[in-house]
Amino acid sequence: MPAPHSLLFVCLILTACVSPPEPRAEKIDAALTIPPAYSADGLPAPEIVNSLLELFQDAALEALIDQALANNPDLLASAAKMQEAGFLFKKAQGARLPTVSAKASALRAGSNTAATQENFTAGLDVSWEVDIWGTLRNRSAAASAQLAGAQFIYQASRQSLAAQTMQSWFELVAAGKLLDIAEAERDSFAATHHLVERRYAIGSATQTELELVHTDAANARADYQISLKARDQAARALQVLLGSYPDAQLTSNRAWPDLERSIPSGLPSQLLLSRPDLIAAYENIRVSDANARVAYAELFPSFTLTTSGGRSSKTLSDIGRSAFDIWSLASGITAPLFQAGQLRAELAAAQQRAEFAYHNYRSTVLNALREVENALQSETALASEESARLQALAAAQRAAAQSVRQYQLGLIDLLELLPTQRRVFGLEKQVIQLHRARLNNRVTLALSLGTGL
Repeated sequence: MPAPHSLLFVCLILTACVSPPEPRAEKIDAALTIPPAYSADGLPAPEIVNSLLELFQDAALEALIDQALANNPDLLASAAKMQEAGFLFKKAQGARLPTVSAKASALRAGSNTAATQENFTAGLDVSWEVDIWGTLRNRSAAASAQLAGAQFIYQASRQSLAAQTMQSWFELVAAGKLLDIAEAERDSFAATHHLVERRYAIGSATQTELELVHTDAANARADYQISLKARDQAARALQVLLGSYPDAQLTSNRAWPDLERSIPSGLPSQLLLSRPDLIAAYENIRVSDANARVAYAELFPSFTLTTSGGRSSKTLSDIGRSAFDIWSLASGITAPLFQAGQLRAELAAAQQRAEFAYHNYRSTVLNALREVENALQSETALASEESARLQALAAAQRAAAQSVRQYQLGLIDLLELLPTQRRVFGLEKQVIQLHRARLNNRVTLALSLGTGL
């Protein structure tokens, strides 16, 4: 049988042509070109705050966010993954320390011609793997990075949940306002329908006019049902985020929170230090790097020291009365000689996983920068669009009021009146959707900049 040192020599020869893995985490700075400023940076001039929860002074909204953070099942699942990572890190740390196990046995033997004899033994076994190649150290490093990544993922999940709760609340408020408009539209076209019916009865309205207004009244009733369904669905979506049963009984107060507060955009490079999802993606590179180093180290022999000590006695009561009088000390070497390329294949696979994590991080950063640029640009664009729509709405309301008076006086026909009414209701809906979009974008901007709770 070959001596241990010869096995070590053979193993070293077999692995000499394998290069150690290149750490990807050290290449990040050279791989990302971060501009000195955001190109779309053009925030309005509201009051600046530094917390996602400080954006809107709304007690009802804050209560909903607290409920979501306490009860949302997805966030609780993220917390469980974080705790699991903590225990796995402790397990990896423990593998670097010696293991101690106890053993005991009892033997009773005899024959027809000899007296029965009893023998009791008890002892401890200690085993320790000498981490020459850093296998255990790198496993511990991987577990440490995995724990850090899980912690930042949990932090990102909390921020994302708060943002989703805000935006779902805005959706519910908007759906309630749209339902009010749908109800007003239904009632308005119903009133117009009754008016035309009376005019038709006295011969001052045509059959065509009656059919047209009947069409609009029927469409308005159908639109009301669509708006009612949308409001209920918005309520259910928010209730799921809150971790409660989606019975659509949640209602809003129909009031928008103000837009007087915003988040400072800072510098693009600060994004890498503030967004927890980016930090988690970077930690994943460190995990993959450490696992690649583990795969490389497993090409080499492992060394184990074992020792045991104990005591043997014919009387059970004597086992624990004195020091061990039986001991042994041994060392062992385990060297991978031939595994049909499995270890090298695992090393190559581990290196590709690290390469994947590296490029995934770059993609995550670029998408994060895109999110910020889009949100910054939308701040100005949405505000300008809402202002223009409000001006159009005011003009449409004046035109509609004038058209009603002219129709009642017989100065215009129904074909001129109905479009003015439709235009008002259409613009009112657009203004509501635009204001909801502005609120959502303000939250998106804060979230994309990594603003904490």
